[in-house]
Amino acid sequence: MHVMIIGAAGMIGRKLVERLAAEPDALGHAIALLTLVDVVEPVAPAAFSAISETFALDLASEGGAERLVAARPDVIFHLAAIVSGEAEADFDKGYRVNLDGTRALFEAIRQEGQRERYTPRIIFASSIAVFGQPFPEKIGDEFFTTPLTSYGTQKAICELLLTDYTRRGFFDGIGIRLPTICVRPGAPNKAASGFFSNILREPLAGKEAVLPVDEDVRHWFASPRSAVGFFVHAARMDTDRIGPRRNLTMPGLSALVGEEIEALGRVAGAKAVGLIRREPDPVIRAIVAGWPTNFDARRARELGFTAETSFDEIIRIHIEDELGGKI
Repeated sequence: MHVMIIGAAGMIGRKLVERLAAEPDALGHAIALLTLVDVVEPVAPAAFSAISETFALDLASEGGAERLVAARPDVIFHLAAIVSGEAEADFDKGYRVNLDGTRALFEAIRQEGQRERYTPRIIFASSIAVFGQPFPEKIGDEFFTTPLTSYGTQKAICELLLTDYTRRGFFDGIGIRLPTICVRPGAPNKAASGFFSNILREPLAGKEAVLPVDEDVRHWFASPRSAVGFFVHAARMDTDRIGPRRNLTMPGLSALVGEEIEALGRVAGAKAVGLIRREPDPVIRAIVAGWPTNFDARRARELGFTAETSFDEIIRIHIEDELGGKI
């Protein structure tokens, strides 16, 4: 099997590489070649039973997608994107990276298949940002995708393209609508949702964190470990079970910011909680106010996707995976 990860230098991409290096048969078949792609050259796994290659490449650049698809990978994880806050701040860049790059990839696969039959499995990283207000108490699998941000609009368009290209038989696509991933390791990024991780990650490391919203803000979460699990499961599952609606809302945990903080106190103590500084930010508050808060991800659960059920579990996963099991 030839596996390609586009966006391999990002947080989920790196963790997916680590999972495949640790479990070479995680996708159900042995990996013979692992191709890693990003705008900055990704790091190949130090110990991997298969051949690995890396490319620094902009998917939206002239001929970039065609170059990648010419190798005819069997499975393509398309994780490359700019995040919500950056896509909202830079309209042109958001559409170029999040939409044009994805369309270029899909079209390159179609053109490659016209020369000689080629129908790879494509797993696309979408987002719950495809949904917009007004929301029901729980968003079910039949709810409309009516995004109210540029990022959400870009992802929703890509979902439609993925469904149509799959329907036409150009590839076998699955769209994974990710919850907000928490706790994200590393430095803060430009995502408007970054504070959800910051108020846990920084105090766990003995650092101060800023909370820009009220504690009664509710949101939908899953850990990085679950995110990797979503993609692995999507790559190896029987897609005949999905049916024509190829974009799936992933399971997760609906929780208040206050419940995040309470879980931090239970796991790490009052000293960690004391490192959170309340500093309201009207811009972030306005963005967050338009986000969905709770889902009934029944289809995904019935198809075998799983996630955490408590914030204590999410925090302990971060401690195990990023802090060596100790704080």
